[in-house]
Amino acid sequence: MATRWHRYFERQQEDPEMKDLVEQELATLRLGTTIAQMREKHHLTQTQLAARAGMTASKISAIETGPKNVELATLIRIAAALGYQFKPEFVPARTKRRAEPATAARSRQLAKASA
Repeated sequence: MATRWHRYFERQQEDPEMKDLVEQELATLRLGTTIAQMREKHHLTQTQLAARAGMTASKISAIETGPKNVELATLIRIAAALGYQFKPEFVPARTKRRAEPATAARSRQLAKASA
C-alpha cells in the first residue's frame, strides 16, 4: 500500500530537476557504501582503515555515511589502503540535457516551492 510519502515522492520524481537531484544524492551515497563494503570485505574497522590511509576514523565514517566534497587524493589513499586503485570514470548521462550543479537545481526547486 502506498503511503502519502510514497505518493509525494513519486510526484516529485516526475520533475526532471528533482529527479536529477535524487540521482546525484544516490550516486554520492553509493560511493560511501562501496567504501564501507570494501572495508568490511577486508575485515577492517573504520579505525584500522583510517590508520592504513593516514587519516582519522571520523573522516572514514563521514565518507561512508554521506560523502560531501571528498578530494580525489583522499579517495586514492583509501583505495590504496584497501589494495585497490581508484579509477574515476566519465559515463554518458541518461538525459540529453546539460548537467548543472546540484546547488543551482536545488535553488530553482526551492524557488518553485515557495511561489
